[in-house]
Amino acid sequence: MASTDPHRAIEAVFRIERARLIGGLVRMLRQIDLAEECAQDALLAALAEWPRTGVPANPGAWLMVTAKRRAVDHIRRERMVSRKHEEIAREIDTGGDESGAARDAALDDEYGDELLALIFTACHPVLAPEARAALTLRLIGGLTTEEIARAFLSSEPTIAQRIVRAKRTLGNSGLAYAVPRGAERAGRLASVLEVLYLIFNEGYAATAGDNLVRPTLCAEACRLGRILAGLAPEEPEVFGLLALMEIQASRLAARIGPDGALVPLPAQNRAGWDRLRIRRGLAALDRAEALGGADGPYALQAALAACHARARSYADTDWRRIAGLYDRLAVALPSPVVELNRAIAHGMAFGPEAGLGLLAALEASDALGGYAPLPAAKGDALFRAGRLAEAKVAFTEAAGLTRNARERDFLLGRAAACGAGTMP
Repeated sequence: MASTDPHRAIEAVFRIERARLIGGLVRMLRQIDLAEECAQDALLAALAEWPRTGVPANPGAWLMVTAKRRAVDHIRRERMVSRKHEEIAREIDTGGDESGAARDAALDDEYGDELLALIFTACHPVLAPEARAALTLRLIGGLTTEEIARAFLSSEPTIAQRIVRAKRTLGNSGLAYAVPRGAERAGRLASVLEVLYLIFNEGYAATAGDNLVRPTLCAEACRLGRILAGLAPEEPEVFGLLALMEIQASRLAARIGPDGALVPLPAQNRAGWDRLRIRRGLAALDRAEALGGADGPYALQAALAACHARARSYADTDWRRIAGLYDRLAVALPSPVVELNRAIAHGMAFGPEAGLGLLAALEASDALGGYAPLPAAKGDALFRAGRLAEAKVAFTEAAGLTRNARERDFLLGRAAACGAGTMP
């Protein structure tokens, strides 16, 4: 190999192929742990052979053939060979060396379906959302238990236990490790998208800890979204979510100041926004709309993000369009959080008192009791209406509710600014 560190290069190839390997092996073995073990065996075989023989023309197919051989060996040892397993073993054992072009092509054809099946399995609604997220990052993202624990500010044993329980639940559920079809696919796809967005949001606006963002989680969610879009090219909401994540992620660097403090949207330096991510996001949004998904919940949220991405400055923001999009989103995805953001948008488009009227209705319903963004939004509307004493009370309340230290500091700064009458 050309690399001065062949083992590191081989491990990089394995990381790219790992999820596909496990997807194919899970279908065959119906055991996630055993599939991971056989995939790891294939890596060890590559580490032993490729530095001597060179990387095969199709490394993914080589690894899959090798991993399936290990799987067949295990089945034979355990005397679990069925007719299907014997056929698989015969096909592999009589096919010559691992780099046969015809077999490589056949294996490669299976990859997309196998990986998609693994994504649908890891995100199955039978698992709790946090378990789905951890298992997806482990199986599809290839993150270690330590990396997942660090990303979610959790302990390694907690994450490890969560993953073990998720695997056990799936193993005991009798699920078919396959891509669902028809109505079942639509229902399961919603769960997959929910998991990806959960991962992204935990990176974009950390719910706890000292850091406001965790870019690694955002990057991983976007990468998984691109994989899913490649595997499901006719699903508009897949492209809607991908567009939303790419556009939101474009602002990550500008959201945090040099001191680690939150920089609100009006004060962000738009020159620091990632234009490549914005272009990717807008292209994905165009694809979602071309597929007839303009009124899908993720596509509508992406369209909202696009309004900000297209505005050359905060003053150029088309708040009336944003308010209209939130009106449509409230129909497509009714929820108290959507209503909160709709109230903010109406306050920006039609004046702070309009926003305060909608916020008052939310407060009366108590649907968002204890949710820091509600009093924070109220504080901002009151501040813009010139009702500074009331704004200070609202900002102080919001600061007491948040679990994120940086956000708390920002809200307390807003409260303090109410005495000076200037926006911080």
